[in-house]
Amino acid sequence: MGLKSFLSLVFAKIIVKKNNYWKYNAVKSQHKIFFSLLKKGNSTRFGKDHDFNGIKDYVDWKKNVPVREYEGFKEYIDLITLGEKNVLWPGSPIYFCKTSGTTSGAKYIPISADSLPNHLLAARDTILSYIAETKNTSIVSGKMIFLQGSPKLTKTGKIPTGRLSGIVANHVPFYLQKNRLPSYDTNCIDDWEEKIDAIVEETHSKNMTLISGIPPWIQMYFERLQKKTGKMISDLFPNFNLFIYGGVNYLPYKKTFEKLIGAPVDGVELYPASEGFIAYQDSQKEKGMLLCVNHGIFYEFISEESFLNGSMERVSLEGVILNENYVIILNTNAGLWGYNIGDTIKFVSINPYRIIVTGRVKHFTSAFGEHVIAEEVDLSMQACLEKFNVEIKEFHVAPQVNPSEGLPFHEWFVEFITPPKSLEKFSVFLNKEMQRHNVYYNDLIVGKVLSSLKIRVVKKNGFNDYMKSVGRLGGQNKVPRLANDRKIAEKLTSL
Repeated sequence: MGLKSFLSLVFAKIIVKKNNYWKYNAVKSQHKIFFSLLKKGNSTRFGKDHDFNGIKDYVDWKKNVPVREYEGFKEYIDLITLGEKNVLWPGSPIYFCKTSGTTSGAKYIPISADSLPNHLLAARDTILSYIAETKNTSIVSGKMIFLQGSPKLTKTGKIPTGRLSGIVANHVPFYLQKNRLPSYDTNCIDDWEEKIDAIVEETHSKNMTLISGIPPWIQMYFERLQKKTGKMISDLFPNFNLFIYGGVNYLPYKKTFEKLIGAPVDGVELYPASEGFIAYQDSQKEKGMLLCVNHGIFYEFISEESFLNGSMERVSLEGVILNENYVIILNTNAGLWGYNIGDTIKFVSINPYRIIVTGRVKHFTSAFGEHVIAEEVDLSMQACLEKFNVEIKEFHVAPQVNPSEGLPFHEWFVEFITPPKSLEKFSVFLNKEMQRHNVYYNDLIVGKVLSSLKIRVVKKNGFNDYMKSVGRLGGQNKVPRLANDRKIAEKLTSL
C-alpha cells in the first residue's frame, strides 16, 4: 500500500467515525438542525411572513409553514432575481441551480454559502465510506471521471446560474483535481456527442479506477470506448472497480452494463438533488442509502395515503416507520421551507435511517433522467391534436430501455378516434413539442442518448380492455398517462 492509499484509509476511518455520531443519533441531529434553521430564517422575508418568532416547537411549525411545491416559492424567487436580499435565507444565494420545471417553466433553486458545502461533503463521504468499509484504496491511485454538465455558468439577475453538476464541478476539492477527468476545457464542450468523443480520447489510455455519472450517459461513454478500442471496459480499465451512480433507477441498465464492463464492479448509489444532498449508500452490505440528517436539511414526511387523500399529515424523522411510502419534504439552509420535491421514499432501516427512492408523487417517466411529467405530455399531445385535426381516446407513455435495435426511446401508445393522415409527420411534431417542453428530454435527443419517440397505435377499445383486465374499468379509475416501467405497455401490447 502506497502512502496515498494509506493516508486515504486513515482519513476515511476518521471521517466515518465522526459521522457515526449523527448516523446513530439522527433524531437528536434533526432537532438541532430544526432550531438552527428556524433561528437563521427568522430575519428573512419568508420568516416574517410565517411568524418564525412565534414558532416554539414542531407543532407550531406545521401550523405556520404549509407544504409547497416550487410554484409556491416563485414570488420569493422573483424578488431574489430582482436583487432583494434576505428573502428566503440571509443574504443572497451564491448560485441558482436551473432545473426542468412544471407549470412555471424552468425552476431556479437557490444554493447558499451555507448549503453548498453539504453537497460537497456528502459526495466526499460517499467515497470515504466505501474505502473505510472495503479497505479498497486503489481507487485513489488512478484516474477518476465525473461525467457531468458544463461548469460554464450564466446569470439570473446577478446570480450565477447553471446545473447542479456544473456548479459542483467548480468546487472539486484540491486533492481530487490531479486525478480528476475530463479536463476543464472538455467539460465545457456544449455539444454532447463532441464532448463524449473528447472524453473518450482523454481517458481511453488512462488508468481509470472510479467512474461516476447518470447510467444512460455512462452507457453511451462505455459504448464509444468499446467502438474506439474494440475492448471490454474491464480489459481497457483493469483497475476500474467503483461505479458511482444516481439520478435514475439503475436496474434497467444492469444487464447492459455487465455486458459492456465484462467483470464485476462495485456500485454506490447517490441521492443528490438540486435542493440538497439527501442520501448516499454508505455500505456494500446493507440495503438502501443513509439519510443525510446532519447536512443542513430538516426532513418531514407525509405518508402517500395521507398525501393522496389531502390530509397532508406531516411527521418528523422520529415519527416514521419502516416500509411506508412517504412523500419527502425538505427545509434547507438555502431557504426552502416545507418544500415538496415530488419524490417518494421508503425507510428500509431505522437507526441508522436508510432509505430507497420509490418514485414520484405523480406519474412520471424518467428512465433516462429526463423527468417528464404529465403536463408536458398533455401539452405536447394537445398541440398535435390541434395542428393535425386529430382525435384520440387515450394514450400512455413508457420508456423502451432495451430495444431490439437502435437507441432507446419513449414509446407512445395511442388509441386514435380519427387518426392523422401521416403518422410519421404527427410523430415528428410530437417529438419536437416534447423537446420544447422538457430541456432534459431535448438534451437526450440532441445528445443521441435517445432516439425520437415512436407511436404504437392501440386497437379500438384497447384501453378499455386493459382497464377491464386489471379490474379498474369504470368509476373514477384512469389510465396513467406516464410510467417509468413497461408494465402497462406490455399489457397493451399483448391485448
